[in-house]
Amino acid sequence: MSAVILALIAGAVIGLALGALGGGGSVLAVPALIYLLGFTPVAATTASLVIVTVTSATALSAHARDGQVRWRTGLLFAAAGIGPAMLGGALAGRLPAAALAVSFAVVAAVAAIRMLRHRPAPGTAAPVRPVRAAAAGAGLGAITGVLGVGGGFLAVPALVNVLGMRMRAAVGTSLLVITINSLAALAMRAGTASGLNWAVIGPFAGAAILGAWDGKRLTAKLPGDSLQRVFALVLLTVAGFMLVDTVA
Repeated sequence: MSAVILALIAGAVIGLALGALGGGGSVLAVPALIYLLGFTPVAATTASLVIVTVTSATALSAHARDGQVRWRTGLLFAAAGIGPAMLGGALAGRLPAAALAVSFAVVAAVAAIRMLRHRPAPGTAAPVRPVRAAAAGAGLGAITGVLGVGGGFLAVPALVNVLGMRMRAAVGTSLLVITINSLAALAMRAGTASGLNWAVIGPFAGAAILGAWDGKRLTAKLPGDSLQRVFALVLLTVAGFMLVDTVA
């Protein structure tokens, strides 16, 4: 199977995850770029940020039209993470590939387990505490920069578990956080973009954008807690695969 066809298939799946779950795109994009398309871990994390940035920005507009983006919380959350994301992006190129892969898998597994254990309480979301939102955003930004992820797979659990946001609002708001954090991390990775295979990244990103629109429609058909469980199980599966592959 040609690289372009593999890129189209992987892009469609990743776009579906971003549109429906508000995250999971980069946590799936990085393994796809490494194992299916032969990218190095450093190139894969940079390419993932490019793909996830354009896809998230597209999906964000659809969720915003439905009123499912909490702009104030999302901007505060993302603003706190911009500096750490840029610092993490500068650090990433100096870390061994195996360390990046293991760290990526561990963080994904922890986020997945947290979401599987958590069940949103009925009723309205809890009031947002600015200090808590800023602290969570800074930590997420650092992880975004180092691991080359948009951060949605961590932003959604943080918005639900730490800030008490309902799942659908967390999905839409996380797309705002992903877009801002990814742009900040990319700014520090400009030097690693010149050697990327754009003939593969272009179709990958295009398919992801189209998949995100279909993913958005899924959010209207599935309960929020079902989306949360699906998201967590996907994360756990990918994390387990990456850990086994790296240490084997």
